[in-house]
Amino acid sequence: MVNIQIPYHTSYQTLQVSDHNLKAILTPAAHNSSNLSGEAIVREALQNSIGTPSLRELAKDKSRIVLVTSDHTRAMPSSITLPILLSEIRLGNPDADITILIATGLHRATTEAEQRSMFGDQIVDNEKIVVNDAFKKEDFEFICTLPSQAGFNVNKLAVDCDLLIAEGFIEPHFFAGFSGGRKSILPGICSEETVNENHSYMAIAHSCARGGVLDNNPIHQDMIYAARKVNLQYILNVVMDEKKQIIAAYAGDFEEAHHEGVKFIRKIAERPAVSGDIVVTSNGGFPLDQNLYQAPKAATTAEICAEDDGVIIICAHCSDGMGGEYFEKLICSGTPEDIDRRLAEIPPKETIPEQWCAQIFSRILMRHPIILVSGLDPGVVKSANMIPAATLNEAMDIAYGIKGKDAKVVVIPDGVSVITVG
Repeated sequence: MVNIQIPYHTSYQTLQVSDHNLKAILTPAAHNSSNLSGEAIVREALQNSIGTPSLRELAKDKSRIVLVTSDHTRAMPSSITLPILLSEIRLGNPDADITILIATGLHRATTEAEQRSMFGDQIVDNEKIVVNDAFKKEDFEFICTLPSQAGFNVNKLAVDCDLLIAEGFIEPHFFAGFSGGRKSILPGICSEETVNENHSYMAIAHSCARGGVLDNNPIHQDMIYAARKVNLQYILNVVMDEKKQIIAAYAGDFEEAHHEGVKFIRKIAERPAVSGDIVVTSNGGFPLDQNLYQAPKAATTAEICAEDDGVIIICAHCSDGMGGEYFEKLICSGTPEDIDRRLAEIPPKETIPEQWCAQIFSRILMRHPIILVSGLDPGVVKSANMIPAATLNEAMDIAYGIKGKDAKVVVIPDGVSVITVG
C-alpha cells in the first residue's frame, strides 16, 4: 500500500493506493534549489531587470505610481515582495504617491483581515490600498477594442498614473496558458464586461485555450494587447514550490520577464500524460481550494490523463463555499449537456459572469464522473452533477465501485502545478 499526501485546505488528506492499482504519480520535476532565501531571490531579480531599466530608475520623476497585486484567492507571497518593491520605488523617488491596487477580477472584495494576512500590518496601516471592484462602472475607462472585439475597460487608476507596475506569480493556468505577467491587468483590474467577454464560451472552447498553451491562445492574445495598451512598464513575478516557497523570480519588461519565467515553469511542470481509469488530484490546497469555482484548474489537468469514462477525484475543501452566485446557479441548473448547450448559445457580449467554470466543468462531466472531496453539503455537490465524498479513501471506494477493483490509478497531488502533455 502506498500512502500519498494530497493538499487539502491548510493541510493534507492521505490517499492510500495499493501497488497493484497505482500506475503513476505525476509531480513537478526536481529543480536546482537555491541557497538563497525568498527575499534574496527577489532582490537579485530586481537587480537584474530583464528588458528594462531598474525599478528605482523607472520611478524617478514619477509622481503617481500604481502597483497591482494579487487578491485573497492567490498564494502570492506579498508580505515578502511588497516591502521590497515599495523600498525600490522610494529609493528612486522618495516622494512618490503610491497606490496598491488589488486585482480581484470578478472575485469578491478582499477584506481588511485578508489584506493583513497577505501584506502584513505595516503595509495595511501605512500604505494607500484600493480594491478593484469590477461591478462599479464609474471606476473604469474605455481604452480600445481588443483582438477578440471585446471592449477594454480598465480601472482608471491604471490610466491616470505615471508608472504602472504589477507583481504576481507564474504557474500553469487552465485556459490562459500561464498566470502572471499580463494577467494582472486582464482580468485583474478590468470591468465586469471586459472580463466576461474575454472569457466567452467561444474563447474558452478554443482548442488553444488550455493549460501551458500561449501560441494562438485567444484569451492570452487579448491579455497581452490590454497590458500593452495600458502601458504596464514593469513586473515582478515569482515561482513557488509545493510549500509556497519562492524558488525563482523574474523582473522587468512584462513580456520578456514573463517569458523567462514561463520557460522555467515548463522545465519543471511539463510531465508526459499517463492514462488511468481513476485520476486523483487537488487544487494545491489553500487558497486555491477555498471554493468550487477555482477547482476546474486541477480538473483540466486530470482530464488529460483520464481514460474514456475514467473517474476523476478532486480534493478541494471549499471553505468559502461555491465561490460565486452566478457559477453556483449555472452549475446546478441542469445536466452537463443542458448547461453546455445553453452556454454555447450565449453571444460573447452577453457572457454571464463566471460561466466559464461551469462550461469547463460541464465539458469534463460529459465524459467523466467527478467525485468531489470537500466540506460542501453533499446535496449541493449532487446538484452540481458531482458525487460527494468526505474523505479521499471514501472517494476511492466509490471510484473502485464504478471502475472495478483492478482499476489503474494516476495521482497528480497538485493538479495546478503540473502540465500534462499528451
